[in-house]
Amino acid sequence: MEEQIGELWHKILYKVTDQTFPQSKVELGDIKGRLLIYLRALNKDNGLSIELADKRKHANQRNWIQKMAGNNRYITACWRNEDSLHLPSEIAFYEDIQLNKDLYFWLAGLSSQIPEDELSKIDSWISYNQVLCQQTLQQHSGLKAKYHRLVKAHIKNRPHLERLKGNDLIAEKNIREALLHPEIIQQLPETKFKPAHVPLWLYQPPEQNKKSINRDNDNNNQHSKNQKEVKDIARKKAREVESSEETTGLISVRMENIFSWGEHAAVDRSLDDEDDLDSAETAAREMDEIAVANNQRASSSRLKFDLDLPSSSEDDIIISDGILLPEWNYKKSELIKDHCRVLELQIKNPGSSELPDHLRSIAKKLKNQFQALAPARQWRNGQQDGQEIDIERWIRFASDKKAGNASADQLYKEMRNGNRDMCCTLLADLSLSTDSWLNNDYRIIDVIRDTLLLFGESLQATGDDFSICGFSSRRRDPIRIHQLKNFDEKYNGITRARINAIKPGYYTRLGAAIRYTIKELANQPQSNRLLLILTDGKPNDLDQYEGRYGVEDTRQAILEARREGLQPFCVTIDTKGNEYLPYLFGSDSYVVIKNPIELPKRLPLLYAQLTSR
Repeated sequence: MEEQIGELWHKILYKVTDQTFPQSKVELGDIKGRLLIYLRALNKDNGLSIELADKRKHANQRNWIQKMAGNNRYITACWRNEDSLHLPSEIAFYEDIQLNKDLYFWLAGLSSQIPEDELSKIDSWISYNQVLCQQTLQQHSGLKAKYHRLVKAHIKNRPHLERLKGNDLIAEKNIREALLHPEIIQQLPETKFKPAHVPLWLYQPPEQNKKSINRDNDNNNQHSKNQKEVKDIARKKAREVESSEETTGLISVRMENIFSWGEHAAVDRSLDDEDDLDSAETAAREMDEIAVANNQRASSSRLKFDLDLPSSSEDDIIISDGILLPEWNYKKSELIKDHCRVLELQIKNPGSSELPDHLRSIAKKLKNQFQALAPARQWRNGQQDGQEIDIERWIRFASDKKAGNASADQLYKEMRNGNRDMCCTLLADLSLSTDSWLNNDYRIIDVIRDTLLLFGESLQATGDDFSICGFSSRRRDPIRIHQLKNFDEKYNGITRARINAIKPGYYTRLGAAIRYTIKELANQPQSNRLLLILTDGKPNDLDQYEGRYGVEDTRQAILEARREGLQPFCVTIDTKGNEYLPYLFGSDSYVVIKNPIELPKRLPLLYAQLTSR
């Protein structure tokens, strides 16, 4: 009974002190697609993505009721770095739902002005945002009316001036003046508390060791510097736990569960195994509930381990060791020569395999469909030898003979197979993520294996030249290319055995793999050359290739493929593929397979559509 009364009392206090309007909230997931198009239309930097902003502590002044309710301790601040714009998962600052939508679009427009060299020199948070507002309103005059409506409505919800004193009052007046007149640069005085949250402005990125934009409030930003964003629109449950003050602890890890994360265990690891942002981000994305402890101690040491390559006795056969390829550095706008090394591999002693039983009926149907794509047999006239006499040429020869100038060459015709003038390379992602399970029966790697088998069976029926290879990487040296079928090989039991032997590898340095296939396809005589890329996620690797760097290198590699006359097309099972694939491939050169189990049947049919254009 006491717990129920306490919970009811807390809800009442929270509702009384809540300064948002939940009934008018707008969720980022509902408008993210439109917002991405809008952001890229305004932004010179089309590689920018939209991610979820995290909550951070905000030491603003609170009244006693807010303290009792435990409310208004956190804000969800919008911020941007060189890779992405981070927005709140939902906005409910305004009573009018349209204003909440407009705020999302205003923040997208505001972020389109950075980074600039001039802005990086401004060390005041308020002045920084004023310059951003000026530039945004000057370049996009259509946003002026929207901005002034947002400012007018926001000022009504800001703290009352009569309740503030001293520098807090001056700071609040300066913020209001800066919002109303961004062209008049303001400064903030030293204050005991942080000013109330300004949702129309950008805040500093929360990365550790990031230079603070607002030096006026430098002492209040330590907690936010240690925050890490979770790149996932899905919400997580959270609970606060006590932090151990011990300086040593037990590291509890079972290696067979290294890629599975479960519930929080109250074991102090002394921060040793928190290697970097990526590992924490992956863990947070996969946990159903996140347990958070407030620990102000910095990490003094780290424990690091990494996947290693198999021994030479257990590894595949090395066909070619040392193919050097360039890589695009978007920060320098430079193609770095001989930056990556490709290692060509082939399965050791594959033997010969038949098609698995569960694929035979599907393969039979696909073969029947693909045989219709094979060009019909045609008569070739004017041959020196052949199955039949070319009547027209024979009559012409007889006439010429009577005239005294006959030539007996090319009097036959022969039936030959037609030619579609088509070749294709299927490049399959064999990274570590393919080891994850789709359901109780299939992993991603199992679906990829079935897809490659059905693809080979189908193309065998058309007579088109094709090759199949898989890839994974471990930094820029080596990028492992597994040759499953070359252009000069027939699709047979050996090819099936190689495909059946594939297994999850390491990481996804997609740009280097594409450049490798460009060289392979460029040597083919056909005029129509298709590069099919099969993947399950974004480009990534252990080094700087993670994030924006890998996306930009991949995009550059695709542009190089098109300059060589190739037709790149991506097939992915990544549910977030629609967010970044248009930037990489264009709007009509990729497809997202929503149900990965259907991939084996969908890919051959997709090939038929692409090659019948």
